[in-house]
Amino acid sequence: MDSPNILFAFLLTVFAGLSTGIGSALAFFAKRTNTKFLSLAMGFSAGVMIYVSMVEIFVKAKDSLIEALGVVDGNWATVGGFFGGIAVIAIIDKLVPSADNPHEMRKVEDIPANGSTPDMSRLMRTGVFSAIAIAIHNFPEGLATFLSAVEDPALGIPIAVAIAVHNIPEGIAVSIPIFYATGKRRKAFLLSFSSGLAEPVGALIGYFILMQFFSDIIFGIVFASVAGIMVFISLDELLPGAREYGEHHLSIYGLIGGMVVMAFSLLMFV
Repeated sequence: MDSPNILFAFLLTVFAGLSTGIGSALAFFAKRTNTKFLSLAMGFSAGVMIYVSMVEIFVKAKDSLIEALGVVDGNWATVGGFFGGIAVIAIIDKLVPSADNPHEMRKVEDIPANGSTPDMSRLMRTGVFSAIAIAIHNFPEGLATFLSAVEDPALGIPIAVAIAVHNIPEGIAVSIPIFYATGKRRKAFLLSFSSGLAEPVGALIGYFILMQFFSDIIFGIVFASVAGIMVFISLDELLPGAREYGEHHLSIYGLIGGMVVMAFSLLMFV
């Protein structure tokens, strides 16, 4: 692995993770949620992730494993890695209590109205648990972004952008309840912002652990798992989240648009 690639990949991962801060800023300065934009953007991110996972990342994983293990064992290992990645992120998702799940979409206008007396302790609990849940979710996402960018910087950029867009609503989910429980914008923003730090942390830990054992087999299995993780995120979080914003057709248009953009960007490097 080239050092410039590693630094570039890490910076991309930091950018993707800290985009939770964008969602936090939107929550404070926007009077209403732009549901059309978020629905389209989340659909677009899902399209990028699904297309690049199945067309590029899965194929690279299979080629690497076939090279190392042979045709039969290589194909089985690729499929095992893919569904293993899905299993890991699904288990993480299952361990997060549904009441505190950060993927329950929230809008800026969902804040307590003036004069109301919301349960402040419950709001604070919701925000803190959302931050913890997002940090847990972001760990494998950081590894996925980092490894993709290390292998191919041109591949890492659209993936990082897709993850960044995916993190914007999560920033809203953390900052709104904490701000209205404490009245402190700075505290809400910092908690929201810091929840995204799990992505670069995931990248660093994954890098230092995997580098000691790196081989074609490890690369293939990890890459196949990354493909599974991103497909699960798209189907379990991005598309349902876009629909919850009430713009179903826009999310599908965004999905197709993301696939088209990803397809053309890959063709440019053929």
